[in-house]
Amino acid sequence: MVLPMHDSSAPQPLQAAKSGPLTGTVLAPGDKSISHRALILGAMTVGETRIEGLLEAEDVVNTAGAMRSLGASLERLGTGAWRVQGVGVGGFSQPDGPLDFGNSGTGCRLSMGAVATTPIAATFTGDASLCRRPMKRVLEPLAAFGLGWSGNDKGLLPLTLTGAADPLPIRYILKVPSAQVKSALLLAALNVPGTSTIIEPIATRDHTERMLRAFGAAISLEETAEGMAISITGETDLKPAAIAVPADPSSAAFPLVAALITPGSDILLERVMLNPSRTGILQTLKEMGGDITIENERDIGGEIVGDIRVRHSALKGVDVPPERAPSMIDEFPVLSIAAAFAEGPTTMRGLEELRVKESDRLSAVAAGLKSCGVAVTESPDGLVVEGCGPEGVKGGGHVLTHMDHRIAMSFLVMGGASREPVHVDDSAMIATSFPNFESLMAGPGALIQRPNS
Repeated sequence: MVLPMHDSSAPQPLQAAKSGPLTGTVLAPGDKSISHRALILGAMTVGETRIEGLLEAEDVVNTAGAMRSLGASLERLGTGAWRVQGVGVGGFSQPDGPLDFGNSGTGCRLSMGAVATTPIAATFTGDASLCRRPMKRVLEPLAAFGLGWSGNDKGLLPLTLTGAADPLPIRYILKVPSAQVKSALLLAALNVPGTSTIIEPIATRDHTERMLRAFGAAISLEETAEGMAISITGETDLKPAAIAVPADPSSAAFPLVAALITPGSDILLERVMLNPSRTGILQTLKEMGGDITIENERDIGGEIVGDIRVRHSALKGVDVPPERAPSMIDEFPVLSIAAAFAEGPTTMRGLEELRVKESDRLSAVAAGLKSCGVAVTESPDGLVVEGCGPEGVKGGGHVLTHMDHRIAMSFLVMGGASREPVHVDDSAMIATSFPNFESLMAGPGALIQRPNS
């Protein structure tokens, strides 16, 4: 079954207006990181993998399409329920056409790793936004396995990758704290004789390591003076696994912040992943004074999951430690919204990575905040947001989203609590990660609508 895509050529402006209290129970979409990895590892497994709760957003559906093009069989059984019949490690076949990942950097970069040590040629492409994002950061370390690539000197899509026919194991120290680069290298190492070791000086999200264990990979972790050393022995068959995808903490952050900044709000976010490598946003919002409690914590498929109760809170500005950035890199745009409603400044550093996301998120956030009456100082690696305190945020801005779903959703959250409505120029790309964003936010009481509707 092919799920519908949005017409990216037709902008879909939205505006959010001040609402009453947000109340009720919310289930955020399935985690995008887990969904991508479940499809890719399922495709690299001999046998059938069952997935429940898969995020059926465009980014993930594009990854599913790429795995089909590489020879795996994928079937949608119902909402969020998928069956993947894999081809085994090293079993990918030559695709008939380009692999189009749309807007998904995660799906693209992880799939590059998955094909890097299989002797096939595959062309990778995506939408206009993805074709501006840097790929050398993953291509250059993958070249150590013997991967070849061609297209343009800048390492921008479209690119054609030629997998290594006789790959060699590597020992590689990550130059940037990137879970995508780490994961691509680990996936490539699956089809390499011997043991490869990837060392990360700064910890990043560890979903790939956890899921590799669930699929039976020979993987071990060791703390060293250089950082965490992740060793994986290649040419080991993966075993089918049943994957239950928890709710995405990055998506849950939008209703969570909305409840914190909207007077009288009290919501329960169900079944949210609480992996320690993803909870930086919760830690930071609690430090800001957020009334956030975890209920019913449990283990689902190797991931910690819990229900999060959030109540409106008087927030204060904080300094966010730069070393926390990898654990909440996607949540800084919506954290900036919380910071705008806090008392005093919030300082965020170590965010160079945000300049090479779907947009230059630092500049986009800074421009959006200024358009809504919030003072902000932008630096090469961060932002200082001057909170508006008890007076609240004026709002009224017309925000340029630059085809970035997180910019669009963040400023729609702002509009729900600011004095004047906030308008975003396009919301079409929200479908790449959060296809039911409008209806989910409307459930507890948010007022999001088409302009003049």
